[in-house]
Amino acid sequence: MKAMILAAGLGTRMRPLTDRCPKPLLPVGGKPLIVHHLERLARAGIREVVINVSYRAEQIMAALGDGSDVGVTIAWSREEEPLETGGGIRQALPLLGDAPFLLVNGDVWCDLDPATLPPLGDDLAHLVLVDNPDHHPAGDFHLDTDGRVHAVGEPRLTFAGLSLLAPALVADQVPDAFPLAPLLKHAMAGGRVGGSHHRGAWVDVGTPERLAALDARLRGRGDHN
Repeated sequence: MKAMILAAGLGTRMRPLTDRCPKPLLPVGGKPLIVHHLERLARAGIREVVINVSYRAEQIMAALGDGSDVGVTIAWSREEEPLETGGGIRQALPLLGDAPFLLVNGDVWCDLDPATLPPLGDDLAHLVLVDNPDHHPAGDFHLDTDGRVHAVGEPRLTFAGLSLLAPALVADQVPDAFPLAPLLKHAMAGGRVGGSHHRGAWVDVGTPERLAALDARLRGRGDHN
C-alpha cells in the first residue's frame, strides 16, 4: 500500500513560525513534523509515499530528498497553487495508482499503527476518528455501532486526519482545486464510509502553542516518534 501526505498548505495558523519555514518542516521532538510521519509509515511497511507540496515546495523537497534517509521512497506532486485536499489527491492519482492508499494530514501527530487499519472492501473510505479535543468540542462525524460513519448523528467524534481512501472517490472529478469533505459526505450518504475510534495519542498541531506543547511532551518522555 502507498501513502499520501498532505503538505501543500500555507500554514497560516502557524504564523509567524511558517513565515520562513513550511509547516511540515517545523521541528517537534527533535525532528521535523513530517519526518515523524515518514518514520511511522516506514515502520508499518509502507515504503512508497506521495507528498503534495506548494508553499515553499523547494525547501521541503530539498530537506527530504528521495526519502531514503528515513527508509521510504518519495514521489513529489507539486501544485503551483494549493488545490485543496480533494484537488491535491486528484492531481496525485497517477502517482498513487489504482489501489486504496493511506492519506495523512501533514499537520497532525498520532501514534496509530497504520497496519492495524482494516481493508476497505467495497467502501470508498475508512476514517480514523478520535475523541473531540478542547478546541473542537462539536466533533465532525458520528460513528455507529456497526462501524459506519455518518455526517449526522450523536455522539460525534473528530476526524483525526488519517484515512484509507479508494482512488474512485475523486477519480471522476475535474482536475482543479476542490475540497474532499463533500465527496466524503456523499459517500457516507451511500453507506460507503467506515471508521474506527482511535483512543491513543493524537494532536492537531495547528497552532504554535500546540506545537510547543507536543514538543515538550515528546522531549519530556524521550519519545521522538
